Amino acid sequence: MMPVIATVQRANHGSHFRAFGLRGVSELINPFIGIDHAWMSAPTFPAHPHTGFSAVSYLFLDSETGIENQDSVGNHNLIKPGGLHWMAAGRGVIHEEVPAEVGKTVHSLQIFVGLAAADRGREPYALGIEPQDVPVVHLPGARVRVPVGTFGAVSSPLKPPAEVIMLDIGLEAEAELVVPVAAGYAALVMPIFGTVAVDGQHFDRDDL
Repeated sequence: MMPVIATVQRANHGSHFRAFGLRGVSELINPFIGIDHAWMSAPTFPAHPHTGFSAVSYLFLDSETGIENQDSVGNHNLIKPGGLHWMAAGRGVIHEEVPAEVGKTVHSLQIFVGLAAADRGREPYALGIEPQDVPVVHLPGARVRVPVGTFGAVSSPLKPPAEVIMLDIGLEAEAELVVPVAAGYAALVMPIFGTVAVDGQHFDRDDL
């Protein structure tokens, strides 16, 4: 099966938030609902509700600062560069995230993941993984961080309420990496910097 290319949409909110967002193709990326590749340097969104899905924040290692995260069920924590926070909203939660240091830029993925029907009415809860606890696999020309799921013989200690794998892959120029995809599953590739080729098709940051 040939890869399907979806073009992400630019989204700016004031002068402190810009993003490339993917929406409207959930049938191709189930259980993912949408993804924002974002840069934020000041509080942008007021506290807001989530219901029936998971809101996942992953900070890239090049973030200049972390995210202060808090919600209506009492969680208040710092998401550090390289760390991940997974909020399973269930029946509903009020959630807010702001840069830990105003004027410094958070570089992140905001990922929205559908919950199984049986989990949508449950009490909300949060999971997280600290940067130093994310497994890292080093291969010739490649570095693979595994914040969620497995890669080869390496598994993340995080146990989210969805059967997904998330890999943060860094490749040297001309390097190749084989990522097995089990039968019945789909793979989503989102370039963050540069251009990557998948099965002969080239993708850049505007593509997914």
